[in-house]
Amino acid sequence: MDQGRLRELADQATVRLLNKPGTVSSSRGGWMMIATILIEAWDLYAISFLLVFIKAEYNPSAVQLGLLTAGVQGGALIGALIGGFIADRLGRKRVFVLTMVLFIVLAIAQGFSQNVVDLIIIRFLIGIPLGSDIANGYAYIMESMSKGARERMGSRWQFMFGVGEVFAILVITLMYVSGMDHELLWRIGLGLGAIPAAILLIARLDLPETPLSLIHRGRFAQAKETSQRLFDDPLEMLPAEDVVMAKPRVGDFLKVIWADPVKKRATIFGWISNACQGAEFTAFGFYLPVILVVAGVGVSSSGNITGTNLITAMIYVLATIAGFTAPLMLSRIGHRGVAMWGFGLAFVGLVVGAFALKYDWKVIIVIAACVLMWGHYWDASNGMTITSMVAPPRFKATASGFGYVFVKAASFFGAFIFPIMNEAWGKFGATLAVAVLSAIGFLSAKFILPEMYGYVEREEAEATQQAGVGTASS
Repeated sequence: MDQGRLRELADQATVRLLNKPGTVSSSRGGWMMIATILIEAWDLYAISFLLVFIKAEYNPSAVQLGLLTAGVQGGALIGALIGGFIADRLGRKRVFVLTMVLFIVLAIAQGFSQNVVDLIIIRFLIGIPLGSDIANGYAYIMESMSKGARERMGSRWQFMFGVGEVFAILVITLMYVSGMDHELLWRIGLGLGAIPAAILLIARLDLPETPLSLIHRGRFAQAKETSQRLFDDPLEMLPAEDVVMAKPRVGDFLKVIWADPVKKRATIFGWISNACQGAEFTAFGFYLPVILVVAGVGVSSSGNITGTNLITAMIYVLATIAGFTAPLMLSRIGHRGVAMWGFGLAFVGLVVGAFALKYDWKVIIVIAACVLMWGHYWDASNGMTITSMVAPPRFKATASGFGYVFVKAASFFGAFIFPIMNEAWGKFGATLAVAVLSAIGFLSAKFILPEMYGYVEREEAEATQQAGVGTASS
């Protein structure tokens, strides 16, 4: 059977599965993938509450502080690129097992760093499995869940971030009020991320490979079996034996995306949205605990920062609620509405926050942070979902990884540059500069993004086949 016929059969199976209702097994796989965000949230944001103690021990320069906080983002950028490509070549399961093992080892290693350079290197390395797992996980969600359910699950990543952040705040605050030595506290705080990662690894071991990944790698026999498990569909149009399929190329992925106007506009928006929300948060929200301490919000006269941590926890609880509501709003206002409201609120929160920081309006600082976080948890909810949703299955992990590169590149830039901007322009100027990113995100949602809710990706071969039928019947 030639490659053209094999691709046609694979595309027919793809369209059928993308329109099938899911099962309990497919929903479980989606939750297991989105749970990765809890692990990333712990590692990314636990350090924002531990920076005070790390600075006291290592006394890093502004550049070292930027690299320390941005290191995971830089590693995740590389991980997203190579992880998505490898997952499309080798399959989803191999990658998500390997990434969790690497994360567990590196998370523990953080606690044994001897100097700031050690810690910067380890945090860069730990970002590689995190970025790979996110790219792979989004592909798994989009391939293993039913229409509508996969969009809602993909858009829950901010809710999961919020849960991870609140959990990190509470655990670290408990360690702080227990009187634990500060040099030991930050080491244990960073290393604790290995525990939920180990639990998640064990829970994932019995998850199947996705049928779409198997189909587009020519493993038809296993694809039929897995499709029966996840979708109650044996895919009778496929041969029962494995075949050799042409390997996907990155250049083909970009060609397919650019050839379709809807895919092109949706992908461009996804990249812009991911970049804007990534820098929007890491440049301000990531440093929020430090900003509140410096502004004296919640700090006692004796210098105790328990009050600051509790205020931060309250803000993140609100943000978690926002992350929970964003997927629920998709059926009401669509992806465009969620993105526009999110970026609009984030812009207002940042502008008001800049003036509050300048004039030391402590209550307004907290209110502005709440508005910012609510908006951010909406605007960040669907960029990855959209970029992954519109890509053909044979490129889906590559597309997810490429989209996540924009999150991490912007996050790295924001985390690295914000301390430097803050030093040069002050908190007022630096925060206003970040607000420009939110404005760009709003405009891209309004003028670039087509409404994508309920979108089902169709391969070129299927579209061609339908066009031929339509021509013949006319």
